[in-house]
Amino acid sequence: MPVPYIRHATFADEEPLARLDRDVWSPVHAVQPRPEPPHPPFFSERCGPRDHLVAELDGAVVGYIRLGLPTPLACNAHVRQIQGLAVADAARGAGVGRALLRAAQDEARRLGARRVTLRVLGHNTPARKLYESEGFVVEGVLPEEFLLDGAYVDDVLMGRSL
Repeated sequence: MPVPYIRHATFADEEPLARLDRDVWSPVHAVQPRPEPPHPPFFSERCGPRDHLVAELDGAVVGYIRLGLPTPLACNAHVRQIQGLAVADAARGAGVGRALLRAAQDEARRLGARRVTLRVLGHNTPARKLYESEGFVVEGVLPEEFLLDGAYVDDVLMGRSL
């Protein structure tokens, strides 16, 4: 199986990433309703290409991870937060998510971070297992934080030192 190629996003990735985001939407990991046209731009003032790493297999975009600051506070600048991770259905099981997660941790270190955190829905077992296998631990739980499809779902806070 080919190894995913991980690189920084560019503005040219806007449409492939937006399409990927729409294609993989699921109530297992999304707290927003399914995106409907007209679709907003993928990149914004708050999260641009500089905040994304992209995974390619055979030259096709098959995943991304968004790495940002959890707050705008200087006293929190030593922490980076994973604020999105998506892998195309056809690329699942090919190590894309793991490669993106490892690359994000390397990028966080390069940026001077000492910790990486993330939030994951309590019922998203596959993502939680991936994060745990990469050294993330549960650092807190916000019980029944979201009402999704008529069910209350926990918001699980995870993190790890770098």
